[in-house]
Amino acid sequence: MRGVPLSISKEASSGQENDEFKVALHAVGKEIKKEREAITRWQRRRKIVSVFAKHGLLFLLKDTEIWKLFGKKQRNKTENDQLHKIGERIRIAFEELGSTFIKLGQVLVTRQDLLPEPITLELEKLLDEVPAIDFRHIQYVLEAELEDGLDTFEWIHPIPLGSGSLAQVYKAGLKDRSIVAVKVIRPTVEKLFQTDIAVIKQMAKMLQKRLPVQLSASLNLMGLVEDYYSGSMEELDMQIEAFKMNEYRREVVRFEHIHVPEVVDATKNVLLMEYINGWMLKEFPVDYLSFEERVLIMTDLAHGYIESMLVGIYHADAHGSNIMIDKNEKRAVVIDWGMTGKIDSNMAHILMRTIMHIQLNQADDAAEVVIELFPPTVYTDIVKLRDELSRLALHYVNTNQGNERYNYGRLVLDAMTIAMKNYCKIPSSLALWAKGFSATEGVARWLCPEISYGKMIETYEMGVLKNMLGKRFNYRANASLLGESGKLLATFPRRINKVMEHTAGNNMKMNLQVQTDPISSNLANQVINRIGITLIFASILIVTSMMIANASSARFLGIEAKTYAGFGIIASTLFTIFVLWRLLRSGKHRSIN
Repeated sequence: MRGVPLSISKEASSGQENDEFKVALHAVGKEIKKEREAITRWQRRRKIVSVFAKHGLLFLLKDTEIWKLFGKKQRNKTENDQLHKIGERIRIAFEELGSTFIKLGQVLVTRQDLLPEPITLELEKLLDEVPAIDFRHIQYVLEAELEDGLDTFEWIHPIPLGSGSLAQVYKAGLKDRSIVAVKVIRPTVEKLFQTDIAVIKQMAKMLQKRLPVQLSASLNLMGLVEDYYSGSMEELDMQIEAFKMNEYRREVVRFEHIHVPEVVDATKNVLLMEYINGWMLKEFPVDYLSFEERVLIMTDLAHGYIESMLVGIYHADAHGSNIMIDKNEKRAVVIDWGMTGKIDSNMAHILMRTIMHIQLNQADDAAEVVIELFPPTVYTDIVKLRDELSRLALHYVNTNQGNERYNYGRLVLDAMTIAMKNYCKIPSSLALWAKGFSATEGVARWLCPEISYGKMIETYEMGVLKNMLGKRFNYRANASLLGESGKLLATFPRRINKVMEHTAGNNMKMNLQVQTDPISSNLANQVINRIGITLIFASILIVTSMMIANASSARFLGIEAKTYAGFGIIASTLFTIFVLWRLLRSGKHRSIN
């Protein structure tokens, strides 16, 4: 279906019709402006609090006991049912709060180290498909963003191909008869994101203070929110998405069975790209591709993903709904490049080395490599951590990597959970990579279940080793090492001479400064302050007791001294009990089951 005419140009319509159309668009612009102005921090805070209250979720911001339940290694059926109900209420609340929270829920799904499985399973059900907004709003954005406005198109179909929480996609025809897909950001979604993030940061700061001290040492909620915010803002910029598509196309151009749509034009809120005539991966006819064709597509998808990861970029949402099978070319087309990630080349090498060790049944070596991803804190038991990671890696040896239970994305998520329980620092970007890698493994299972994904990765080990060695022995990567080595050799005689002079003159000194970590220092300050307050009130208690023992019949303001002493005893006793109770309670909350 070609759709309906869209551009009301001077050549194609009368002046009166064109004026009426412009007046209508102007009215839509005023409506959008009014909607944006209505989105204020105060209004959204009220909305968020009211929705959380309606679904009984405010206790998550107040009750520290619930976090102890989250951290448990083993939970009984009652506790799992309780968490399932909490997850269901969170999902419904997030859907009601709109785009920002839907995307936040999708990010939290990847943090299985932080959230219990019953909650993440519920968050996976979050609906990203939402009702389409009025087509007039889309017309207004197109007219305002594109150089030729609506005259860019010969026609555009008013019913979207897809309607997500952030954008809508339409099929359209250009003046040169080519067909394109048009992705348009919803007009008010950016203002909503910026406003909601300010409120979410306040909530994260509040939760951070309520976390047990060991968990707080390894988990940075503010960092998680910042990563989420920066990633989401990139999704709201179509020029960035166009840049990612062009970059990835250059990286995988040699893989003939992968394709990325060509970018026709891009502005801040509009992306015009090549229209793909095909099926979504999970919808194409089974007999359309032969076994050999499916193997070739799966191989290129796996190798292309690894190669792009090794150069620092990857598609974080490459599931079946974002990959199409081109009817004409019989190749996989990766679409929707909003959610992507960046990964440090050293981290990428660590992940690939881990997979290689597992393939060779070297579980201990795999554990040693994985530990490099998770910096320990003062509360980490390294021996226990290494043992648990080694046992985890052993489960993946000689298994059909790529099935639902054993896949490398899941391996990383399980390793993150172990690291979190051992109070290690967790890189925020790692969870998103694990989500993306799990998605590609899911695509491989669907496309070619006859072949293990692990075996498919093995076929690209030489490419991985070549990349590692190329990075390690690249002169630019080692420029600092060469420069420092040259400086050391050039200044070595002079430095040795200085050392010998100081030694001969008995003038050797050593300056050693010991610093405690901030968490231990803060804990010590809290304990000392509370003990100090307790001693003050204990002193008041002793003094008032002595006053009672030696009290006379003197009066002050009509009240006897004994009465003042009695009030002093009662007040000091209550304050002393309260401070001791707070001291014991804070100590209790620092322990995690």
